[in-house]
Amino acid sequence: MEIIDKALEFEKRKLSFQTTSDRIVASREVKALILGINDIYKENKDPDLMDLMKRLTIIKRKIEVRLKGRQSSS
Repeated sequence: MEIIDKALEFEKRKLSFQTTSDRIVASREVKALILGINDIYKENKDPDLMDLMKRLTIIKRKIEVRLKGRQSSS
């Protein structure tokens, strides 16, 4: 399960993406990992895979907030 190993490595990586291009690359990478894990999950319905996808989705949301910026309420 090479994709699961990549996902676990990504999750343990320090998330200090300095530039916008770093954040874009990271967002695309985590999206690809989530979609790959989802394909595996569809076959065997392993709850550990679902937990991994949820954790990666949280990381992806944090990256996207940094990319898009916070919405101002005025």
